[in-house]
Amino acid sequence: MAAGTQENRVTILIADDHPLFRDALKNSLSSLTAGGTLLEAGTYTEIADQLDGGTAPDLVLLDLSMPGVSGLSGLLYLRAQYPDIPVIVISAHEDPTVIRRCMEFGASGYVPKSMDISQIREAVSAVLEGEVWMPPGIAEASSGDDELADLTARFATLTPQQVRVLMMLSEGLLNKQIAYKLSVSEATIKAHVSAILQKLNVESRTQAVIAAARIDPNLTVAPFADEN
Repeated sequence: MAAGTQENRVTILIADDHPLFRDALKNSLSSLTAGGTLLEAGTYTEIADQLDGGTAPDLVLLDLSMPGVSGLSGLLYLRAQYPDIPVIVISAHEDPTVIRRCMEFGASGYVPKSMDISQIREAVSAVLEGEVWMPPGIAEASSGDDELADLTARFATLTPQQVRVLMMLSEGLLNKQIAYKLSVSEATIKAHVSAILQKLNVESRTQAVIAAARIDPNLTVAPFADEN
């Protein structure tokens, strides 16, 4: 799709917690979206506010390191909650393993922040065309770890709310604390935890958090007391 045609009418949500980087992206993409809309979000709460408020962007540019949800879990949450909206991850991480995980979790593209503006524009154009874009020289190859691949597939079956609960478990929060934060009953959280254990094929909250950390090396795991 050539610049100046359909891309002009698109709406793109730029989700990054650094205002200067958001401004740089807006400036670099302005010619692609002349006549369209560039939205901004600095946290996952702001992303949800934009998307739940009736905004239906054609594309989300997502930083992995944002307040609200940790690392790859944020991508998984976004893809589960809004499956029809393509996502390009724009991140400082250039580890092929991280890139592969993002693609396995449903990203349509991955752009390291070290790349120049022309490559970012190329990635955006490709994904708006319905293609998948990865950095040159990065093969979307299998990790060769069947156990990890199975765990990744299991993790991808979690609902958005279950992802949020699992991330709060990783922070060391108890059921009653999670229930308070999510404005639901403690019984509801216990049901979510049971479903998480079943889907991840583990027997305890501790094992679930360890599994999440294995999937997402950037996840910070806090110490906590296991609950029944």
